[in-house]
Amino acid sequence: MTAALSGLPPADGWTVDDLQALPDDGVRRELIDGALHVSPSPTSVHQVIAMRLGVALEQTCPDDLFVSQANDVELSSHRMFIPDVLVTTFEAARRRAGSFMADEVVLAVEIVSPGSQSVDRVLKPALYAKAGIPNFWLIETDGGITVQTHRLNREAGTYEPSGSFTDVISVAIPWPLEVPIAALRPRNF
Repeated sequence: MTAALSGLPPADGWTVDDLQALPDDGVRRELIDGALHVSPSPTSVHQVIAMRLGVALEQTCPDDLFVSQANDVELSSHRMFIPDVLVTTFEAARRRAGSFMADEVVLAVEIVSPGSQSVDRVLKPALYAKAGIPNFWLIETDGGITVQTHRLNREAGTYEPSGSFTDVISVAIPWPLEVPIAALRPRNF
């Protein structure tokens, strides 16, 4: 019997396989070095921003890439996160049913939530970079919407800032793209 089905945490930590053996009950579970992390459902503002960004990315996405929301990304056997928005290769999306390996992800996007500020701002970018995800965006919503873009410095294994946008997201990588921040903003926000 797997640890996930026994009701007891495994002595050597949870694995991605343990998580996948759990029932699909709508609970948002992530894995940090074998420790199970359960987070509350995102706020409605958070969800609208993720949805609108996903649509904006999908409208301009090259044919070899695929845009999705809230899918599992396996960084290692003991690390799994659920980015708010992600871009993978089209081949990976065709092959997999909602779960991706880090090397299949081109862009991971996190929207900072009040209950996960340190995880979204510090931990996730550090571990995404270590796993080799080439692009990371962080969206702040306190006092308006700010999108901070980052590119992986492969030699250092860390992200380097590549832009900070409050009016229009304008990037050349992972593909040339311009998205007005107003298009992401929920009504009356």
